[in-house]
Amino acid sequence: MRLVIQRVRKGSVSVLGEKVAEINQGVVILVGVGSGDTKKEAEWLAEKCAYLRIFEDEEGKTNLSLQDVEGEALVVSQFTLYADTRKGRRPSFINAAPPEFAEPLVKVFAEALQGFGIPVRMGVFGAHMLVEIENDGPVTILLERESS
Repeated sequence: MRLVIQRVRKGSVSVLGEKVAEINQGVVILVGVGSGDTKKEAEWLAEKCAYLRIFEDEEGKTNLSLQDVEGEALVVSQFTLYADTRKGRRPSFINAAPPEFAEPLVKVFAEALQGFGIPVRMGVFGAHMLVEIENDGPVTILLERESS
């Protein structure tokens, strides 16, 4: 499972011109599910996100977590995180999990994150989404946990 975590002042997702999810201070998390991923990876990554210290304290040091700042999370599925571009010019997505496998794991991830007290909003799985991100910093973290 692969995540791109962006610290944001605000973020939102729109589908067909309608805003379906919106957050203020927190993180936008783009989630890619690999073909071998399980609930174990989703839960581990959720805990990591809840406690990842990427927010600034009063001294300007990144010592605070999403929990500490009472931030929100916007979770957006993104199979393109598994793009393989080693050959040719068109990415291959063969390592991405099929939708019927990926969607439940994205939900497991979001529910596990909620279990750590993080308010979670979600994009629409499989939809063409317009994702607006006001990246704060900018702070962007790539986090990965391969299935064992």
